[in-house]
Amino acid sequence: MHVPSHRRMFEVEPGTQITRKLVDALYVEAMVLADEARAYFDRYSHDDREQLDPILRVSFSCESLKVTTRLMHIIAWLLTRRAVDNGEMAPLEAMAPNYALGDAVTTQTGAMKGFPQEAQELIMASCRLYDRVKLFDRKILAPELHASPARSLLRQLERAF
Repeated sequence: MHVPSHRRMFEVEPGTQITRKLVDALYVEAMVLADEARAYFDRYSHDDREQLDPILRVSFSCESLKVTTRLMHIIAWLLTRRAVDNGEMAPLEAMAPNYALGDAVTTQTGAMKGFPQEAQELIMASCRLYDRVKLFDRKILAPELHASPARSLLRQLERAF
C-alpha cells in the first residue's frame, strides 16, 4: 500500500506532527552521514590515527564505533516510522519499547579534542542528529510529557464542557 509523502504520520502534541517528509529528510541525512563516516573511518582515518598517541588511538577507535552505533539506531528508528506510514506496521506496535530509539553511548568530548578536525565534525554531527531524533522518539512514546501546559488545560476544559 503506497501512502502519499505528504500524509501526516504521528501526532505528537496538538499542532506538532512527525510527517513522512520529515522522516524522509532525516533518513537521507542519516544515510549521508553514515556514508561519510564509513568513508572516513575506513579509509582516511588510518593516517590520522597513526599520528595519535596510543591512548588517543584507542579513544579514536571507540568513538568510530559510537558513531556507527548512533547512526544505526537512528536509521532503524526511521525505518520503523516508514513502516508505519506505509501500513506495514500498526502505530501501536511501533510504540513498543523494542522499537524505541536505541541508547547511544555518550561521546567523551575531552578526548575528542585531540582528534583530527574531520573526525570531530563527524562525531558531533552524529550526536546532534541522534539528539534531534531522540526528541521525536520521546514525544511519540510519552506525548503528554511534552505537551504544552496551556494546551493540556484547554483539552481539560473541552472535556468538561
